[in-house]
Amino acid sequence: MSVLHLLAKQPSLQRICHPLHLHVLLQFIAQEDRYGAHNYAPLPVVLSKGEGVFVWDIENKRYFDFLAAYSAVNQGHGHPKILKALIEQVSKLALTSRAFYNDALGEYEEYITRLFGYDKVLPMNTGVEAGETAIKLARRWGYDVKGVPKNQAKVLFAAGNFWGRTTSAISSSTDPSSYEGFGPFMPGYEIIPYNDLGALQQKLEHDPNIVGFMVEPIQVQTGLCRTGRRLASDWEAVKPDLLVLGKALSGGVYPVSAVLARDEIMLTIKRGQHGSTYGGNPVAARVAKAALQVLEEERLAEAADRLGTKLRHALGIVASQSHGYVSAVRGKGMLNAIIIAERPGATAWDVCMALKENGLLAKPTHGNIIRLAPPLTMTEPQLEECIAILKKTLMSFAV
Repeated sequence: MSVLHLLAKQPSLQRICHPLHLHVLLQFIAQEDRYGAHNYAPLPVVLSKGEGVFVWDIENKRYFDFLAAYSAVNQGHGHPKILKALIEQVSKLALTSRAFYNDALGEYEEYITRLFGYDKVLPMNTGVEAGETAIKLARRWGYDVKGVPKNQAKVLFAAGNFWGRTTSAISSSTDPSSYEGFGPFMPGYEIIPYNDLGALQQKLEHDPNIVGFMVEPIQVQTGLCRTGRRLASDWEAVKPDLLVLGKALSGGVYPVSAVLARDEIMLTIKRGQHGSTYGGNPVAARVAKAALQVLEEERLAEAADRLGTKLRHALGIVASQSHGYVSAVRGKGMLNAIIIAERPGATAWDVCMALKENGLLAKPTHGNIIRLAPPLTMTEPQLEECIAILKKTLMSFAV
């Protein structure tokens, strides 16, 4: 049975859509299903516009966006400062490649390295490219500085990690849905339990060929300022040797990523030994600088901390009144999750479908977990409205 027929049979869609609108909605979905790879399972909503914390569908229904493009849109949809930087630069000079200098890159490189306190930045495009670049740097440092024998370098990862879908990234995964059927895998990777300092210490003390430990402080896409600090690692006052950035560095309008490091590490890669056609292009440089400036000027880390505390408090009250249906609430800043005690007809997917009907878009992750990660530009009155939607929806299932 096609996705068109499956979706047409969903009572929730039939209840909220006029037959003509339902037909148009299903046509958009069916077109993607027919001509696109089946590597995503989206919520059945077709979006056509976004501004700030809101997105609108093809029927012009407005929703609060509680996914924020997996935290790539921390600054909100269509932030005017970021759009201005994009439009002005793309209309003047979009791409030169790194075969030549351009007048935007150095300014951005100085800004980002000073902001985060590193000597150098290596600009790339996507988060997974930045992750792979960091691994290359760690290996090269291991060989040139630490003295690891040729081709013997090892990188440690924490179980449950996720940093992309390339063959290199899935080689470190412990999730069969990520790696099954895609081998053989990258050599030189080892996995230890998450949040187990003893296991990490033992590996580091007994294996001189380890050149790096790649870890997410919280094992989802934290994004810049998302957790209530500029970086999630700032909560523990930890400064990594290699800092990998993506997501909100783009401002949600253009793929940008970066790796930052001190000279001892960064300068082990010589000229001509690593690169990217688009990495460090003028548009990316202008966009990334503007995106970082928005985070700083609008104090979005502080906003995330304040609003997140309020959201978790409200959700905790809902959980206490849900007769166990909301089994847990957890999070940091504006990266939060509710864990659902699923039962037939009341799964996390069902909750997200009901939230959609009530004007809020969220998505299940890992089965019974619903991630709540709206743009950090949300105001307190907007948050109050969202809390009311969440409470109304969750309590409708807690019976």
